[in-house]
Amino acid sequence: MNGGGTGRPNVKWSPHLLTRDFTLVWWGQMVSQVGDGVSKLALLWFVYSITGSPLKTTMIGLLQTLPPILFGPFIGVIVDRVPKTLLLISSDLIRALVLGVLPCLLPVDSFSIERLYLMVFVHAVASAVFGPALTAAIPSLVSRHEFTAANALLQTTTSIGIIVGPALSGVGIATMSSQEVLCVNAVSYVISAACFAFIRFPRAESQPVGGGSLAGTFSDVLDGFHYVLHRQRVILMLIGAASMYTFATSAFSTLFPVFGKKLLDLGPIEVGYLWSAFGIGLLLVSLGLVSLSAWSLPKRIQLMALSSFISGLALLGLIVTSNRLIAAALMVIIGMGAGTLTPVAWGVLQEIAPASLLGRVLAIYNLGAMTSAIAGMTIFGWVTQDFGERPSVFGIGVGLFLSALVSMRVARWVQTNWAGVTVPSEEESQSVVMVTQPTSH
Repeated sequence: MNGGGTGRPNVKWSPHLLTRDFTLVWWGQMVSQVGDGVSKLALLWFVYSITGSPLKTTMIGLLQTLPPILFGPFIGVIVDRVPKTLLLISSDLIRALVLGVLPCLLPVDSFSIERLYLMVFVHAVASAVFGPALTAAIPSLVSRHEFTAANALLQTTTSIGIIVGPALSGVGIATMSSQEVLCVNAVSYVISAACFAFIRFPRAESQPVGGGSLAGTFSDVLDGFHYVLHRQRVILMLIGAASMYTFATSAFSTLFPVFGKKLLDLGPIEVGYLWSAFGIGLLLVSLGLVSLSAWSLPKRIQLMALSSFISGLALLGLIVTSNRLIAAALMVIIGMGAGTLTPVAWGVLQEIAPASLLGRVLAIYNLGAMTSAIAGMTIFGWVTQDFGERPSVFGIGVGLFLSALVSMRVARWVQTNWAGVTVPSEEESQSVVMVTQPTSH
């Protein structure tokens, strides 16, 4: 079966995508993403308010990116072996416990930064499993030509969470403690877990990849790297584009409370509303991406490049403005630009990776992106502390320009070299890891 090379069949998204199971996924994610939006600002504001240090604030982001780097390839094997329902429900319940129940139970005077860092790390481990498991589950819930549309619809939940969550969090921080705000997460994650409990995944998606021995696990990890490095060069190139993107955007999202407070003299409520403007842009572009499943592969990657370039320009605009309305408009544009790369890239990976390897491919993709993210947060946290906010924002904008350049290079390579995107059949999906010769493109 062939994906049509650089062209695609004239397919369009249809309401059939909104099946019972996919609708449950969407609603569960919407609730949990609102909870994430509430807790993210609360965590960042809490650390910065008691330390006054941008570097210590970036520790939250660093801890959230470490698990995909440390455990990513092994998480990919787990996603390919273990039933998705079990992974998704258990991840949600763990996250509800560590950033919902425990903050409610701990005394205020024992809620130290060190304990918070530990809780964030455990939460991040559960999230590192949840993300690839959810993305790998999409092909079993919707048709192949609807992958990009499904990813975009799921991203609308992220944008709604960004719009509603920080605004609620800002009000909560101003009227309550950060500790009490974090308790909201418990309910949101439990609701998400309940939604996954009623989803009917096909039996085939939970079949084990290999044996349960340590040697078998390492062999499965190596199979995933072999596929990415030798059989599908476009995946490696997409990782390069995503790495430049996360290098910039992770630093911006982690340091945004600092930028809002220092550049625009904003309090927690105003920072929350401004971050909500970013979510509005993300929502708008997510709705627009629903119709892009019919676009050719080069056109979708070119759109990734254009969006990163526009986001970079808007970021530079934040340096020169002190008007809050203009800043809000720029945040909408940044959100629209930043919301394009991930659903498009995931759609490409879901289309071309065999079902038996998809978890590992997604984990390796996340490994590259998160390694770059941790570098970006470290570098720009240091730049912000030693040189100020404006040089840091300028550098983040340059990072997005570089992402645009890499994405355009990928699109040109696909147009020139990609004779056809080979979509493996079910039989090929099971046997592809046995092939040792690279595929000729």
